[in-house]
Amino acid sequence: MAGDLSVELAPHYKGGLRLRNPVMAASGAIGYGTEYADLLDRDRLGAIVSPSITLRPRKGHPQPRVAEAPAGILSAIGVQNIGLRALVDEKAPMWATWSVPVLVSIAGVSPEEYGALAAGLDGMEGVAGLEVNLTPVLNEFPGSADAAYAAHVTRLVRQATTLPVLVKLSLDMGDVLQVAQAVEEAGADALTVTNAVAGMVIDIRRRRPALGGVLGGLSGPALKPLALRAVYQTAQRVSIPVVGCGGIGSAADALEFLMAGATAVQVGTAILADPQAPVRIIAGIDAFLQREGAAGIYEIIGAARH
Repeated sequence: MAGDLSVELAPHYKGGLRLRNPVMAASGAIGYGTEYADLLDRDRLGAIVSPSITLRPRKGHPQPRVAEAPAGILSAIGVQNIGLRALVDEKAPMWATWSVPVLVSIAGVSPEEYGALAAGLDGMEGVAGLEVNLTPVLNEFPGSADAAYAAHVTRLVRQATTLPVLVKLSLDMGDVLQVAQAVEEAGADALTVTNAVAGMVIDIRRRRPALGGVLGGLSGPALKPLALRAVYQTAQRVSIPVVGCGGIGSAADALEFLMAGATAVQVGTAILADPQAPVRIIAGIDAFLQREGAAGIYEIIGAARH
């Protein structure tokens, strides 16, 4: 190993949130952590983010939910999930036995639901932190483009939990930098930048939208340049850590995000093509640091801004 790959995602939080390395599985990328058990050594990861959870179970959108797009995919899952109660009863006790930290993504139809989700997970063994999903692509949850709303949600979550709080932003939110500053002031410990971007595909034979949810979220390589710029700008505007997400499929991609100012990265769509992608990325980062003679990961974080 080149040196210390560990990163701190919540330096202002009393207990911190230290990861053994900066590579995370993005929300839902490996389900609740068991779905890829035979394909990926989850203990090698820095952290896992669960699928977004709502208070009650959701069936999600009808099929088809995924469509191919140039240099990526469009997905319209519709926030399908098992609900808070099942997660607390079935998943958290399992996570408590793992060595990799698991963060729970939460999504509410109102600020009050976000607060209730945070309260319901507070102090739960096996839950290392929360990622507040303000930006479901279909905008069925209101306020996703409003900095004041985002700050209000963040404030309620912060008041309801003693867990570290990450807030996930999207380019669909309009002025992402304004939103980032607002949620930082409201108590976020870190930011995840960025979520999928809304788009659509038309099935020309049926002359209808190709996805059951009509709109979908664009993810994959097509998103990377946009996400990288957002991370570069956001990391200069806030004093809390930024987690880069969007089109990361290789160690070189991850290194770009780290040099842009990300403290950690999340891998999502790439896992669909190669379940071993996060492990390859970790190894590639380590090999790069060895070649560069770096003592640790913090020697390259933000290096492109110096």
